[in-house]
Amino acid sequence: MDTAVNPTGLLFTALSVCSDAAGIAGNLFAIVLFVSPIPTFRRIIRSKSTEQFSGLPYIYGLLNCLICLWYGMPIVSPGIIHIATVNSIGAIFQSVYLIIYIIHAERAKKVKMIGLLLAILAAFVIIALVSLKLFEPPNRQIFVGYLSVISLISMFASPLFAIVSSQKTLAFTSTYKLCSFLRPNAFANVLVWQNLVIKTRSVEFMPFYLSLATFLMSLSFFAFGMFKSDPFIFVPNGIGTVLGVIQLVLYYYYYYYSNAYGGGSTEPLLESYV
Repeated sequence: MDTAVNPTGLLFTALSVCSDAAGIAGNLFAIVLFVSPIPTFRRIIRSKSTEQFSGLPYIYGLLNCLICLWYGMPIVSPGIIHIATVNSIGAIFQSVYLIIYIIHAERAKKVKMIGLLLAILAAFVIIALVSLKLFEPPNRQIFVGYLSVISLISMFASPLFAIVSSQKTLAFTSTYKLCSFLRPNAFANVLVWQNLVIKTRSVEFMPFYLSLATFLMSLSFFAFGMFKSDPFIFVPNGIGTVLGVIQLVLYYYYYYYSNAYGGGSTEPLLESYV
């Protein structure tokens, strides 16, 4: 009886376990970001008005999440189902947020948002049909992967926050973690927060636990992408991990700066759910 252990088989099993663990961890950290806009929408529901909140990030986010969901489907990219599951949840959250926004928006905004929503749904259907009809694996994966990167770039251009009060500008993370392997808003919010923290020399604009969750999620999906040898996953998440480290370093520095010199509040203005 042959009892020899196959090293290749053991290595494959270990990599599979590690990639699944990284994917599950990324999903869990993503939930923190999914629920982060809840306080904003409670405010919208209570006031029955969208006030000065922008709905465009949710539109961009839903499209990005749908593209990433499609990218993670076995028919496009076999073996990365964690990408599909987390983005399906993300799409549900963004759809709910959009419905609430549309219900409470003024008539002009309502019409505009409904039109944009129909447009992105049509765009997603076209992308899915084109990828199925014109591309075969692995070109199908490459096609959808590049589209996800283009979607990421468009997210950087989306309005991320804009709430002006009589006292100060409130840093508002308009939509957190829309796509779990590209997380465009998470990346852009990191840049926004870093800029605010440096200008104000205070961490009051930086929700620490959301910053930590963004970093951990980026790190998890970076590891997942590396285990899967998928550059469309590990490259953007590598960028997100680096930005997350910088953000946490800034938080640590300016937190102690504020305490030492009384440079401002150390409590984040944005109430967060963690």
